[in-house]
Amino acid sequence: MNPSRPLVLIVDDNATNIDLLVNTLKADYHLGIAKNGLNAVAYAVKHKPDLVLLDIMMPEMNGYEVCARLKANSETASIPIIFITAMNETVSKTRGFELGAVDYITKPFHTAEVKARIQTHLSLEEMRLQLQSQNLLLAHQVEQKTAEIREILDASIRSMAQMIEIRDPYTAGHMQRVAQLACAIAEKMGLETGVVDGIRIAGILHDVGKIRIPVSILSRAGRLLDAEFEMIKIHPQIAFDILKDIPFPWPVAQMVFQHHERLDGSGYPQGLSGDAILLEARILAVADVTEASSSFRPYRPARGIEAALAKIAEQKGKRYDADAVSACRDLFIDQGFKFDADNADSAPWL
Repeated sequence: MNPSRPLVLIVDDNATNIDLLVNTLKADYHLGIAKNGLNAVAYAVKHKPDLVLLDIMMPEMNGYEVCARLKANSETASIPIIFITAMNETVSKTRGFELGAVDYITKPFHTAEVKARIQTHLSLEEMRLQLQSQNLLLAHQVEQKTAEIREILDASIRSMAQMIEIRDPYTAGHMQRVAQLACAIAEKMGLETGVVDGIRIAGILHDVGKIRIPVSILSRAGRLLDAEFEMIKIHPQIAFDILKDIPFPWPVAQMVFQHHERLDGSGYPQGLSGDAILLEARILAVADVTEASSSFRPYRPARGIEAALAKIAEQKGKRYDADAVSACRDLFIDQGFKFDADNADSAPWL
């Protein structure tokens, strides 16, 4: 909307009609004149009038075509168009509205009616622009608030992960590397960005339940006793209890709860099998086993990535999701995937 008087474009090939409209409107509006369709389109593109009064019956290019061209151009599509014509058949009016006109005035017209309808549609357009501005402001405020919430969530996730790594320094970086690999597997499998984001968070937090496991068990050398392994096996349940009431937009708590479940039902803690295990959890399982098997642990030396890939290949489709295993192997063997250890601590986790 022009800041001073609104600009109204009059499009008509009849000089008498133009003069009548000019005399009617000149006190309240800036006016533009076009006596044919081509000039009307050119004027509208250049000057962006606030409203167009458009005759239909014109030579070369009629009003319908002018309207269609203006509505097809993103620069002029929002300009209100009022047909003002001697054609008063219902089909003519219907066609005008279908093309995007906002109103239809039949000749011979009353000057008071023309002025009233112009003012009505200019007021509606002004309200539309104000609403659009308010929506943009609101969207910006929501974006800012969302960013603040994500920063808080990011900091909280970092803190929880760091608590575990402080207690278990031998696996420092393990959760970040699992998250990195799980996301790469998910992307390779063609999962949507939103799903990948949830997997990233679950990967970072998948071992948070080890906060309840004694440090003496986490860091001891040698094979774990059966009782100690049973103690280790409670960590998915503890993690679930910690995370279940956090309103993530993804089923993060369930992903973490299920990341030690296996397709054949041999996993823990619930003994789930097949499709009862979330796809995201099946992906986490492959990433977790691959990273853990390739890395150093207090009770054994690092086995390397080749041994880890052989381990998951042996149980492909049996204990581990076949598609996730294939994607994981392709990443390392065909695409040269490597854990980004240098950036694990500095990269954003959300």
